[in-house]
Amino acid sequence: MSDPLAFLLTWTTYGSWTRGDSRGWVKKGESGIKAEDVPLNARAGADQKETTLLLDEKQRHVVDTTIRDHCKFRGWTLHAINVRTNHVHVVVTADRDPDDVMTQFKAWCSRKLKVTDSERERWWTKGGSTKWINDEAYLANAIRYVLERQ
Repeated sequence: MSDPLAFLLTWTTYGSWTRGDSRGWVKKGESGIKAEDVPLNARAGADQKETTLLLDEKQRHVVDTTIRDHCKFRGWTLHAINVRTNHVHVVVTADRDPDDVMTQFKAWCSRKLKVTDSERERWWTKGGSTKWINDEAYLANAIRYVLERQ
């Protein structure tokens, strides 16, 4: 299989989309979107170590700038980015596994965000979505989705 043109990476802020969520949720190792599970969602909320995080305007700017800077530093091509209050979308071409790219983004953003809230330890949910983009049409659609459909 040839190298992908890019990756569409998506991850959520801590506590903002938990197991059992009414919007649907994904169970690691299983395919498909799971239906709402009220008891599971209640347990997930009770298990949280910190409050749910919604990024404010300043924090959204920190995340955006950090990802742009990290792409420049690594020599990766950033096609699109959209930092929302409860999730982040990035379309990027990188010379690494997409999970590694997402992990680097989350780690660097966490370091920079610590300046805005020194007490918080958890900024992001574990994992995220990593979609491989293998053709120009999919790349164009992913960019449009990230920039225009949020």
